[in-house]
Amino acid sequence: MAKQIKKEMLYQTGDKKKQKLAAEVIERLRREYPDAACTLDYDNAWKLLVGVRLAAQCTDERVNVVVEDLYAKYPTMEALAAAEAEEIEAIVRPCGLGKSKARDISACMRMIRDVYGGQVPDDFDELLKLPGVGRKSANLIVGDVFGKPAIVTDTHCIRLVNRIGLVDGIKEPKKVEMELWKLIPPKEGSDFCHRLVYHGREVCTARTTPHCERCCLSDICASANTENNEKSREKNEK
Repeated sequence: MAKQIKKEMLYQTGDKKKQKLAAEVIERLRREYPDAACTLDYDNAWKLLVGVRLAAQCTDERVNVVVEDLYAKYPTMEALAAAEAEEIEAIVRPCGLGKSKARDISACMRMIRDVYGGQVPDDFDELLKLPGVGRKSANLIVGDVFGKPAIVTDTHCIRLVNRIGLVDGIKEPKKVEMELWKLIPPKEGSDFCHRLVYHGREVCTARTTPHCERCCLSDICASANTENNEKSREKNEK
């Protein structure tokens, strides 16, 4: 409860103009992606921990395929905790960084078994104690599994909130997260971040020119407006 109050207090300190922009962005993305959710397949908390660790520098689609074999061999958290890291690595290698990911997954499952009685903790700070779990992963768990306020600052989130103008030139994930707590109502954070992922993949892409012509945010987006102004100026100069 104290952490919930702290996040609400952070929101109270936010820039009102940016909060108004954020509210409009939230509403438009909600209409555009009403059913947005985590794209990693899981049916309990420990599987989401495994999935999000494997997803580092790997697509969610590939992770969802690889974990089918992993869970076929190790169907429970206890079974995975009992496995050697080398055995896990042999299965998860297609996700890249197999050795370090397998080591973290093994250590994480064993800590859940030995320290937390087989239950994934629902506290953000306790989650950060688990091997291989950073702020992004911990926020995803508390938001998606436990329904608590969360801001997941993955690459899509960081790119889009900078382009839109909610944050200004901030790329470090924790700093972006702290800025967004001031702008996004706590209850909206988790769904908002999922919708940013969908929008980042489908419209506001990273590896190609963003598709501003079919973007539901183009008239309120700082980057789109800047680009449109530059095109207009170039046209007038010709």
